[in-house]
Formats: sequence, C-alpha cells, structure tokens
Amino acid sequence: MNRLLTIGHAGKGLLSQRTNFRCFSAAVAASSKPYPTTSATPPSSSPPPARAHPVFSPNTTRQKYNRFVNMATTDEAALAQHIYKPFPEIPSIDALNERLTTLGINDPLPVFPDANPTLNPIDIYRCFIAHQLAPITGLVIKEIYENLNWTKALENGDLILVVPSIVSIRKKGGNYNELAKEWAAAFPENPYTLAPVVDGSTLRFFFKTDVLTNLVLPSILKYKENYGPINDGKGRRVIVEFSSPNIAKPFHAGHLRSTIIGGFVANLHEICGWDTIRMNYLGDWGKQFGILSVGFKRFGSEEELVKDPIHHLFNVYVKINQIISEEKEIEKKKAEEKGEKQTYNGPTDDEARAFFARMEAGDVEELALWKRFRELSIEKYRDTYARLNISYDVYSGESQVSKEAMDTASEMMKTKGISEESDGAVIVDFAKHVRPDPKDSSKPDPKDNSKKLGKAIVRKRDGTSLYLTRDIGAAMERYEKYNFDKMIYVVASQQDLHLQQLFKILSLLGFEWADKVQHVNFGMVSGMSTRRGNVVFLDDILQEAKERMDGAMKSNADKYAEVVDKDFVADTVGRSSVMIKDMSAKRIRGYDFNLEAMTSFEGDTGPYLQYAHTRVCSILRKAEVPLEQIENADISLLTEAHATKLVRCLAQYPDVVQQALKTLEPSNVVTYLFQMTHILSSSYSVLHVLSADQETRDARLALYESARIVLHSGMELLGLTPVDRM
Repeated sequence: MNRLLTIGHAGKGLLSQRTNFRCFSAAVAASSKPYPTTSATPPSSSPPPARAHPVFSPNTTRQKYNRFVNMATTDEAALAQHIYKPFPEIPSIDALNERLTTLGINDPLPVFPDANPTLNPIDIYRCFIAHQLAPITGLVIKEIYENLNWTKALENGDLILVVPSIVSIRKKGGNYNELAKEWAAAFPENPYTLAPVVDGSTLRFFFKTDVLTNLVLPSILKYKENYGPINDGKGRRVIVEFSSPNIAKPFHAGHLRSTIIGGFVANLHEICGWDTIRMNYLGDWGKQFGILSVGFKRFGSEEELVKDPIHHLFNVYVKINQIISEEKEIEKKKAEEKGEKQTYNGPTDDEARAFFARMEAGDVEELALWKRFRELSIEKYRDTYARLNISYDVYSGESQVSKEAMDTASEMMKTKGISEESDGAVIVDFAKHVRPDPKDSSKPDPKDNSKKLGKAIVRKRDGTSLYLTRDIGAAMERYEKYNFDKMIYVVASQQDLHLQQLFKILSLLGFEWADKVQHVNFGMVSGMSTRRGNVVFLDDILQEAKERMDGAMKSNADKYAEVVDKDFVADTVGRSSVMIKDMSAKRIRGYDFNLEAMTSFEGDTGPYLQYAHTRVCSILRKAEVPLEQIENADISLLTEAHATKLVRCLAQYPDVVQQALKTLEPSNVVTYLFQMTHILSSSYSVLHVLSADQETRDARLALYESARIVLHSGMELLGLTPVDRM
C-alpha cells in the first residue's frame, strides 16, 4: 500500500499482544558516538510536566549525539531505545538585567509572561516597546506584544506595529493613520530604539545598534548552536511520521518530499524542546507481498537480494506483474468470448493470493521470506536515509497494526452510530455528523465542514477492512503506546480528504487526543527522472547529484586539489542541492524536478549555501586567531553600516525559528539563510580582516564567527551537513 494513500502507525495490539510473527528484533546499532542519557519514559497525560534535564554549560555547544544508533523495527524496541534530547538550561532574567546594566541600562527589563528575552534578543525589544505603548494606547500589553512583528526587509525596520492589525482597535474603527502619529509622538526617548517612524498606519521601530550588537553577538558566541531555539516543547512528546515508501517499489517524488520536509519538522521540534519520535511507516503488507514472494521464487537471486534488495525486489516485482497482466488479459478475452464477467485473473494471481492468505494465517515459511524482504530493505533504507541526515526511532509499517485494534475501531464506530451499512458495505456518511451550531442547536454549525467530507467506506462487502479503518486503529495504538502530545503526518496534499476523514472520525469517537493530530501537506513534483531512467530511486537521485557536483568542483582544479575528502564533499553538496530546492518555496507549491538547475552555484541554491559556509570558514581559518581571543573581542568597534546590518539580521534568527515552528514551513529558514548570507557576502569587501589592526580584526572575526554559527545551525536544522572546504 502506498503510504501517500494512507496514514498509518506502528504499535502492538490495543487490547492484547500481537501475534509473534509481527514482532521483530531490536534495531541494528550503526554507530558508537555518545548520546546524553536521560529517561525514555513518555510524558504523562495533559498537562504533562517538563522532563528534568542535565545542566548544559552555556559556554559549550550542545552535546553532539548520534540518532542513527536507534533503528527499531517495533514500538517496544523504539520505546526501550529512545532517549530524549533535553533542552539546555535557560539563562535567568537576572543575568540578562546584569548584562543590560553593563550597557548603561539600569532599569530592569519589564517582561511579558510569554516572552523569551533571555533566548531571543528581539523579545527584549518587544517587551520594552509593549510596556511603553500600553499606557499610551490604553491597550493591554499582550495585544501590543503579539502584534510587534519582525521584518523580512531590514530597511523597513527591526519591528513593526500595524495599528489596524490589533483586534480591539479594528473593532473601534477610526483614523488609523492619526492613531499611529499620536502613538509615535508620545513614545519616549529610550536606550533601546530610535524614535518610531510613522508609515501610514504602521509604526516602524529601528533598534539602536550599539546596544543590539552587545546583546546579539555575545549571545551567539556563548550559546553557539543553542542560539535560536526556544523551549516550546518543554519535554512534551511529538510523533513525526514521514517518508514511508513501499518495499519493492520506487522511491517516488512524494516520498522524497515527505522525507525532506518530515526530517525538517522533526529537527525543528527536537531543538525546541520536544521529545521527538521519528517514525517511518512502511508499505510492508498486503497482496503485493504475495505477488512479490511468488516472483522471487521464480526470478529471485539470493546474491542480488543481499547486494541491493530495493532494486532487486523491484525488478522481480515488475517481472511477475508483467506475467500477471498478460494472464489477466488472456482471461479477460476468454470471459468476453463467453459473454461473462471476468472473475479469474490467471494462475499466477491465484498463486499470489494464496501465498498472502498463508501469510495472514501465520505460515512460518511464508512469513520468514516476507520478514527477510522487510529487514533487508530496512537495512538499505537506513543507509540511504543517512545520506540525507535522516534517521528514525522506529521503522514501522502496515504489518504492525493489529487486527485487534482494527476490530476495536470498527466496533466503536458501530456502537457510537458513526458507521452504517450500505449495500453490504460499511460506510461513514459525514453529512450526518455535522455538529450543531453552538448558538442555535437546531441548525448545523456553519464552521463544520463535515458535509464536504462525503462518504467513506470502512469495510468492503467481502468484510475486508480498508485503509481508513487501519489508520483509526493505528492512531489508537500509537496513543496507547507513546502517549503523545502531538502527532504529525507528513503526507502529500493529494491525501487532504483522507486525513480530514480520519481526524473527523477520531473526534466523533470521542478521543480526548483527537485534536492533537496534525497533517503537514505539500504539493507534488513533476518531471522527476534521472539519467538512469524514469523509474526513480532515492539512491539514484543522490548519486546523480553527487556526480554533477563532482564535475562542477573539478572545474576549479586548484581548489579541487585542496579538498581532502572529495567524495564526501561532492555527495554532501549534491544532496544539499536537492534538499534546498525542495524547501525553497511554500510546502503546498509543487515544482519541476531539474537536477541541472539544482546543482548550480548560481542563484539561491544548495551549493551556494555550502559555498557561503566554506567561504566564512576560510576567512576564520586564514586569520589564525584563537577562538578564545575572538570571543573576547571589543565588539563595540563594529560601527560600520555593513556590520550593523549583519548584526540586525543575526538578531532575527530566533524569530525565524519560532515562525517556522508555527507554520512548519522550511522555506522560512531557507529564505532567511539566503538573506543573511547575501548580507555576509557583501561585507567581505568592506570589513577586511587581514589588513585591519588587531582589535578591529578580532571584532570583525567575532562578527564572522557569529554569522558562521547561525548559518551552520540553520543548515543543520534543514538537514544539511555544512562543509568547511569545497
């Protein structure tokens, strides 16, 4: 079954143990890098307490760890192996006020409860501006704070307040332009901002750069990759299910997008304090495995299976399907000659059906072959995903959803009157389940879109359960096993209706966690092919991208000679090209797959980002100044326009991360990184390093090191591996 056509789960039986043949051994260890050890106990039900975490020294980077060691193939193994990555210790507001005092600001910063001024420099300014404007406007602080937005174009200000965007003001009406003028005129002189600039009904706030520079750069240099994330999760658990290819079938465009976007979504939650479970729900069950097994017995090669299971099983599947198609056509003609409806598809199809029936009945021999296909495929997938910096806590699949859970889901739908019989099948007619209007219970709620969901079959006439029933049972098992606070399905927009139907049924069933499930959708890719043909496997895509990058790197023989690990760099930059293209625009937008354009160094591409990182690394490397000396530089010397513009941009990174967490749009981060690297690149011709005096040199190196840290962090958040030379 195509994972893009259904959403699933891993888990053992809701009410009883799953039959033994669907339980697999623990994951294979892949590395030995250390990981911080904390409890793997899932958080309690809402509201869950924050997990305790070890104290990280703010002068060190977040501990490195290796997710690739946890590769479970059952929920039991996943829970046993899963280790929560804690959020570093949050600096105190007292420490921040002490820092402000050294900058000549003696008044304690007034803090809004939902603000994060100790982690986000711009929140310092939000808090201050909101508290200043509250008495001027007569508004509550929260209204002002929540409407102070950062700008994507720095010439428009560091923060803006659009007067009519404030709900209470909009309800009152009036002359918004005049209100903006009045508020700006009454805004006091202060050490944080210049006088507000009035632009129609908008107030534009520009930060005083001397204070900003002394807040931003020390924070970045001190907290390093911990600069940016906010502890939004506070130890709560999220399941992110993504990629989910079908065993023995090509890894197509939808799977590629789900993999890249899902990896980002998981990374984002993890750095923001969520206990993140990465799950891959494989298409690993169904009649197609009867077909595949019959094909393997005819055309399979043990040597080829071990060597390359994904490609070999696909080739076997194509061959046996060709035979089934030919036999089906023969039987069709026979039926037509007799004037009968075709009910028989030929001997091979019958053999495949019988094989799968024996699998479902628990035949040890047949299941052993299926299990081998699955395990070898997972081993291969693991290696391929690693090239994309993707790992999973658990490789689950359709085979892991128990019959008990599906039967329980069916019985609950029947008992609660959600499902009904129709022509021998069982359906859910969503039009009959529109909730009443809270203002008038005799009328339907106009906000309820249930009528648009149509009807869904949950059991066919022959008694077979369909994808929707399996997905309901799967979600029930997941909550039982993982006790999640949020569950995200990263699936193509083609399945919007399916997910809406699933979520509606979970709500009708009365599960308190039904509002904790979320669909992250995306548009499709067209024209996806490689030099090897139109049947696309992920390995082929990455290999061709690597070859193209290697060719591009060779065009500069001198620089190419300096690269130590040419194969690694070509592979890393090549996959960066594919991933950045996928994340450059809003998720819902599709795009044309064009490897030539992706692998170009011209324009905003993955290779350009890698080049930007290598260039700043080169400057820092050639300066040969110890990091401790850079971190203690006199950054008050950074007064040039290019320097302050870059500082203002670096200050925005925590806001960018928070915005991405709200929208789950990787394009927010991609756009920001390109903007920042363009500003960084334009600084090199003005803010020279080697020719400057020592104090100026060190200050500029502190600026460049800060930019490198943010660029490195942003690239890793996107799933890229930044390279130092290329």
